[in-house]
Amino acid sequence: MSHPPSGESEQPQWGQPEQRWGETQPEQPEQPPSPYEPPGGAGEQPRWGQQPPDQPWGRPEQPWGQPPPYPPQGPYGQYGPPQGGGGPNTLAILSLVLAFVFAPAGIVLGHLAKRQIKRTGEEGDQLATWGLVLSYAFTVIGLLACCGWIGFAIWAGSGDGTTY
Repeated sequence: MSHPPSGESEQPQWGQPEQRWGETQPEQPEQPPSPYEPPGGAGEQPRWGQQPPDQPWGRPEQPWGQPPPYPPQGPYGQYGPPQGGGGPNTLAILSLVLAFVFAPAGIVLGHLAKRQIKRTGEEGDQLATWGLVLSYAFTVIGLLACCGWIGFAIWAGSGDGTTY
């Protein structure tokens, strides 16, 4: 293995193509000024992330000639569509909420949620169970209250018509 002469590094410099031992590098022609550069006399442009001296605050300007950084293409970006773990089943949540609002609807949604969770493997089985339990309990309490009210109405109206 041969070593480079003293004074030369083994690593190519940043931005320079790799040069093999004994090869000469062709001269690069000087690039003409870009038509997208601002007209001369302004001095060196600030690098990305640095503020120009006349702007002590604010967002750094986009360097001329470079496109702005865009997010990855596609509806889900670079990571793809979401995978599982999206939270509990929506029907299970609605079953629990409707147990307090309109219990019979909570019963229907609870059973639908249980079936859907078993089929898809989503989260929320306990929510659906609690929605069913509370919905059945509130339905039974509501039915007992209605029967009691009807019984009271019948009992109160069963008098002989005299008032005391």
